[in-house]
Amino acid sequence: MGRIVVEQHVTADGFAAGPGGELDWVDGSITDSEPMVSRMLAEFEEASAILLGRVTYELFIGYWPTASADPLAAPINSFPRHVVSTTLSMAPWGAHEPATLEPGDACETADRLAAMYDGDVIVWGSLTLASALLDGGCVDQVRLRVAPVMIGAGLPLWSGRFEPRAAQLVENLRLETGQVLLTYDLR
Repeated sequence: MGRIVVEQHVTADGFAAGPGGELDWVDGSITDSEPMVSRMLAEFEEASAILLGRVTYELFIGYWPTASADPLAAPINSFPRHVVSTTLSMAPWGAHEPATLEPGDACETADRLAAMYDGDVIVWGSLTLASALLDGGCVDQVRLRVAPVMIGAGLPLWSGRFEPRAAQLVENLRLETGQVLLTYDLR
């Protein structure tokens, strides 16, 4: 049985995106992405699938299916991809296998995928989906990739009726780029 792992890039002042959803600070806050890329490639060894919300899916299809020079592209394009959406009628992924649409309840979908896959099911970005999964208590682990930048205002990590809960810190890794990876187990 797999785990549901929510991964979020976050600013040092706690935002997941700029006020209009901007993500330019993610890459703009560091000069060397290699340490984070190496870390993500290692984490891919434990992953089996990707779960995205509609907005992040639409952002991803504009880059990943054709990003052959990016070292993360090959694994991302080879993983089974699932998209939680009630508005999309299809989820193409360039020349690769399309993503599977998941129109049902987010937590029921996550639980079904965790039972279907042996490895991690990674949720990237997808703030609305991640909030629904956290609200429903169906997230096993949260990985926060804290960038060494403050933007002063923006979109929060979680929204909705989120209720406080304990989290167990299982890793605190500082990369030489100034990024910090915080990993918390929730269940």
